Amino acid sequence: MPTSVQKFLAYGAIATTSAVLSFVAPVPHLLGQAALQDSPKAMLDEAWQLVNREYVDETFNQNDWQVVRQDLLSREYADLDEAYEALRASLDLLDDPYTRFMTPAEFQELTNQTSGEFSGVGLRLKVDEGTRDLVVVEPMANSPALEAGLLAGDRILAIEGESTEGMSVGDAARLIRGDAGSQVTLNISRSAIAEPFDVPLTRARLEVPAVFSHVRDEFDTRVGYIRLTEFSAHSGEQMQAAIENLLEQEVEAFVLDLRGNPGGLLQASIDISRMWLSDGSIVQTLDRDESSDLVAANHSALTDLPLAVLVDGNSASSSEILTGALMDNERSVTVGTQTFGKALVQAVHSLSDGSGLAITVAHYYTPNGTDISHTGITPDIELELSLEDRRRLSAQPGMRGTLADPHYQQALSALRPAILADRSNSELSRSFDFHTR
Repeated sequence: MPTSVQKFLAYGAIATTSAVLSFVAPVPHLLGQAALQDSPKAMLDEAWQLVNREYVDETFNQNDWQVVRQDLLSREYADLDEAYEALRASLDLLDDPYTRFMTPAEFQELTNQTSGEFSGVGLRLKVDEGTRDLVVVEPMANSPALEAGLLAGDRILAIEGESTEGMSVGDAARLIRGDAGSQVTLNISRSAIAEPFDVPLTRARLEVPAVFSHVRDEFDTRVGYIRLTEFSAHSGEQMQAAIENLLEQEVEAFVLDLRGNPGGLLQASIDISRMWLSDGSIVQTLDRDESSDLVAANHSALTDLPLAVLVDGNSASSSEILTGALMDNERSVTVGTQTFGKALVQAVHSLSDGSGLAITVAHYYTPNGTDISHTGITPDIELELSLEDRRRLSAQPGMRGTLADPHYQQALSALRPAILADRSNSELSRSFDFHTR
């Protein structure tokens, strides 16, 4: 049957295609045809076939992959959990943390994350450090929570009648989320003197914001600050909207913050690279057959204004593709600390029982041919934050991308010469235009 195939980097860089599993013939003395149809052995053989066909190292880390198959299919399994453990043990032989098995719940979580969507009511929550109450940080735009009038600072006392006392944000989110169209009731406390009240909400399919942008007026300069938190299915369109909005506000330069961005969809990293690059290469991949695929810009850049990129040790995978493309093409100045160093491409497959399998299928290289595996990308300007700065920015995320953020400060200093040069060229152009009329 058809299996969806999704290529991803880090937690998932996706280019969705469709593939049909072509099983090799079963081992006659180990397994009859009928047995192959029975779960869980059918799922195990399905997974084995995918690794056999796609894994980047055709030696399978010096393991006889046929023997691995025989071992998997010769056992008896009491249930799926036992089969899952056997599959994980087989994958461990590859010594590759990115080739991994996911239970149906884990696979669904990855799918939701990379889709950039979820079904819920659209609330950002936190646990108050002092009172330990579950508190609304803010309702998302165009969400059921916003439409129902929920406000930042509202305390959620109960979810569907279940008290939130001692409840974590994760546990609360699991209770609040559900199928689009279904209902959930929250008991809300808005002030110490008012009576708590119930708010019934109808869950909806919501787009998760991955791009956050602001205009920063820094002395005599208007700077467009953009933070990209992940490369999801909606990141590209959100990035385009942010760039265009900031250009309308006449910014003179951009700061793109990729700190803490673990990666995401491969296509999103390509699309976003093309928004900043008019020409030049973006990334090159190489599979186990030495087949190379080179992706380039396509003259669709939205701006050529000066650009600085902020990175750190948690900027990984698709973040490194974008950073490497901009650096190697001399399109940006990069500020921060060494990036994570993940230069592998995976394919994610949904298996017949609803579980999932991620398989490393290729290596990738920056436009200059650099392999960043385990080493990461060294910024143009290396600046290690102090422990105090890291704690402050973590506790007060609103200070990121402000003058209280040392990386941002350094980026502004690095951009200054290019901004002044652009101003000078603009003045010369206006003067020339005036004298030639």
